[in-house]
Amino acid sequence: MSEKIYVGVDVGGTTIKVGICDSEGKLLGTYEGDTEVSKGTDAILHNIAKYARAIVEESPYEWEQVDGVGIGIAGFLDIPAGYVKFSANLKIENTDLKGILEQELGKTIKINNDANVAALGEAWAGAGRGVSDCVCYTLGTGVGGGIIIGGKIVEGFASMAGELGHIAIVPDLEAIQCGCGKMGCLETVSSATGIIRMAKDAVARGDRTSLSQVENIMAKDVVDAAKAGDEVASRIVSRAAYYLGKSMAIMAIVLNPEYFIVGGGVSKAGDFLFDQIREVFEKYTQDQAKEGVRIVPAVLGNDAGVVGAAGLILRG
Repeated sequence: MSEKIYVGVDVGGTTIKVGICDSEGKLLGTYEGDTEVSKGTDAILHNIAKYARAIVEESPYEWEQVDGVGIGIAGFLDIPAGYVKFSANLKIENTDLKGILEQELGKTIKINNDANVAALGEAWAGAGRGVSDCVCYTLGTGVGGGIIIGGKIVEGFASMAGELGHIAIVPDLEAIQCGCGKMGCLETVSSATGIIRMAKDAVARGDRTSLSQVENIMAKDVVDAAKAGDEVASRIVSRAAYYLGKSMAIMAIVLNPEYFIVGGGVSKAGDFLFDQIREVFEKYTQDQAKEGVRIVPAVLGNDAGVVGAAGLILRG
């Protein structure tokens, strides 16, 4: 067998997910194992190497066919050097991830921010397949992001490009402090956490809403209530969509991508959310910057990270 294969690793705080892709981004198989953060950095790196080898051993392919291993990891990184400055959820600090794993595996290693990697996965083999310029949002606990221009990840001078959740977009009079310490970030209103906070605030104020009957409010509860006609829930979802649409209008005039791809749990609200985002985008974006631009849902789900990590070898 002479076909090249590409191994992608998505390192999470609980689980390390590994995948094999071909040169077209087709996912050929996955493998998962415990991260074992409590055992320290050496154990995590050992597990990455072990699981990368394991997935190939369990496949019809040979280790010699692996052209490289890409790794998606959350934290502050020196991406060109392959160096992890600090990863809070993994408790990794000042670690030459690239150097250590290249020695361990004997393969080219590339690393990148986990949100960038997920964006690359969608751009390479997901909703953005065949599109060279796209901006990706992930609406989960926070708002993650990634920018793909010319088919490659935009990393920025300090590897901080694509932090879309921290665009300061909410006006001062409405703004609250974000987890990053700044005021008015997109993440405070358009993430699942932001939506839940706004719902709980409404209940605490005594607003008339069906959400007051929900014991442990989740973002899905708010969306479902909005779809059912609850006025308070509808305002919350509309607010989340409004600032997402406005942030896309900013990105459109700065980068002029062909696609905006939106994933994460909140995106499962479907057209109810997307139609509102598109309406705001249309309102605030100049005609030339919005012509032909599409706002679409992500399609790879939890596989985006491993596919994008594998794609780092070809397109990183």
